Parts: sequence; structure tokens; C-alpha cells
Amino acid sequence: MKEKKISYKDSIQEIEEILAKIEAKEIDLDQLTEHIKRAVELLALCKHKLTTSEKEVYELLKNIEEK
Repeated sequence: MKEKKISYKDSIQEIEEILAKIEAKEIDLDQLTEHIKRAVELLALCKHKLTTSEKEVYELLKNIEEK
């Protein structure tokens, strides 16, 4: 089942929650790998969204300069 699209803000919040649990030692070793995998997925999503937004802003600014 595909996960619904998650926003940048929600991704960052989930990463922060995972990090807080790790720092508070609330995650045992058996769960650690799964949580880290999830954090890596979320970081990749955030990076993609930032890169996409950067390109869109660049194109918008380029269009303004051409007018």
C-alpha cells in the first residue's frame, strides 16, 4: 500500500520525533534500524522537495528578468 504524500513540514516533524526518541533512549536496538531507515527516507524526501522548489524559484526569477 502506498503511503499518502507527506508534506515537508510533516517530514521534518517526524524526523525530529525519531531523533528525540533516539536521544531519550526510548527506542530499543531492534527498532533502531527501522527508525533510522524511516528517517533516511524522510530526509531524501525533504532533499527532493527542496531541490524541486529551488528549481521552480530559479525559473520564476529567470522569467521575471526576461520581461
